[in-house]
Amino acid sequence: MKKIVIDATNATLGRLSSYAAKQSLQGKEVVILNSEKAIITGKKRGIIEAYKEKRSRGGTALRGPNFPGTAERIVKRTIRGMLPNYRAGKGKEAFRRILCYKGIPEEYKNEKLIKAGKEKHTAYISVEEVSKKI
Repeated sequence: MKKIVIDATNATLGRLSSYAAKQSLQGKEVVILNSEKAIITGKKRGIIEAYKEKRSRGGTALRGPNFPGTAERIVKRTIRGMLPNYRAGKGKEAFRRILCYKGIPEEYKNEKLIKAGKEKHTAYISVEEVSKKI
């Protein structure tokens, strides 16, 4: 199985997620590093309010919907939304092939990374900031 290692620094979250979902559906294992440095474009206040609303939608602790609060889990949840039926079949297998990490673990220090992002000149907020404020 081929492994793709992606550095999410300055990568737009939606574009990164769709690419990771597509590669995973093709049978490749996708590893996303520095997931807390991925960005969401738009006005900070609107983004934070939208994520707070998603988070508050959950019922009790035992019943969903549950929305993650940590940066790497937010990235993985966004990728999950781009997979077909993540609970069964192809989507379930593809979702298992996706790994998201905060920072760079020791086992991936010497791996060749795909740089997913570049410097943005628009309004944006990092996933790490969003996870701290929700």
